[in-house]
Amino acid sequence: MKITRRTLGKLTIGLMGATAFSGFALSADMPKPFDNPGQVKIALVRYLSTGDFFQSYLSGVEAQAKALGVDLRVLDSRQDAALQADMVDQAIALKVDGIIIQHGLTESMKEAAKRAVDAGIKVVAFDVNVENPKIPQIEQSDRDLARLALEQAVKDNGDAWKAGYVYVAGIAPLDRRDETWKEFKTKYPGINEAAMFGTMDNPIANSVANQARSVLSANPDVQVMFAPYDEFAKGVKIAVDEAGLSTSVKIYSADISTSDIAAMREQDSAWAATAATNPAVVGQVSVRALAMLLAGEDPGHNVIVPPTLITQKDLKDADIKNMEELGAKLPQFAHADVAVPAWMPLPNKK
Repeated sequence: MKITRRTLGKLTIGLMGATAFSGFALSADMPKPFDNPGQVKIALVRYLSTGDFFQSYLSGVEAQAKALGVDLRVLDSRQDAALQADMVDQAIALKVDGIIIQHGLTESMKEAAKRAVDAGIKVVAFDVNVENPKIPQIEQSDRDLARLALEQAVKDNGDAWKAGYVYVAGIAPLDRRDETWKEFKTKYPGINEAAMFGTMDNPIANSVANQARSVLSANPDVQVMFAPYDEFAKGVKIAVDEAGLSTSVKIYSADISTSDIAAMREQDSAWAATAATNPAVVGQVSVRALAMLLAGEDPGHNVIVPPTLITQKDLKDADIKNMEELGAKLPQFAHADVAVPAWMPLPNKK
């Protein structure tokens, strides 16, 4: 069924969860409008939601919204670009004070984001370029994510190897990571890209695994798979394992989750390293940047959360088995001192 703004209203109940948070007791010197936070409404408009990264990101958004005591509404388009744009219009109609746009396509979100700004709504965008100077861009420093992973690939394998590369154009963080991949191929001409493939079809990991099987069949001498999104890496690992190549192929990725950690810790796992930010922390930063806008403060146009390199050896040496242990044993992963004005209440802190 084609979703239009007219039909969207009928789907609102099924597509939107609304949760009002009481939050922690806030001090009397909180800036407006957070001196009365229960009256503040914000919306998270999602394009991508499949996978551990996005569930963790959502938990971070929810935790920071709860700490502030604001009313958070979550609208999930499930990778339907037209529906995501309509959901921005729905949020405008609901008279929210602020909107977080999470992923999406520039061509579908640029005008929708502008409509929100023109309506007087504060907007931030995470991992989608809406090409608007009034909208801060929340980023994981995607170029650094790719750089850290690729530097480790060169460290592990030398500067000449045959590679498979997983990429889907048009997704802002993947496009930024692709720029770094291209730079590395120029810097190290011995890197031979034997195949480029990728899909965002759900379930992403299984769909990528289907493609990777064909790539490995045609190129059994591939030594490195660069899969700069953990759902891509999961799919590649499925295919590598099935082909019996887990000791001859190394996988380098971006992002991390508890299930990723388990996969990296397996005996003879091909998944050698990943570069990641804590998705829950990125979710918190997204809310904090929006809150700063609502309070009349400037978080900056590019709000960047720095990444951490995490190797298979790190996980095994420190006996890290899940995200909680990762944050405890790698403190730089647990918190980002980004968009934290003095008045900002943080999750788990009063």
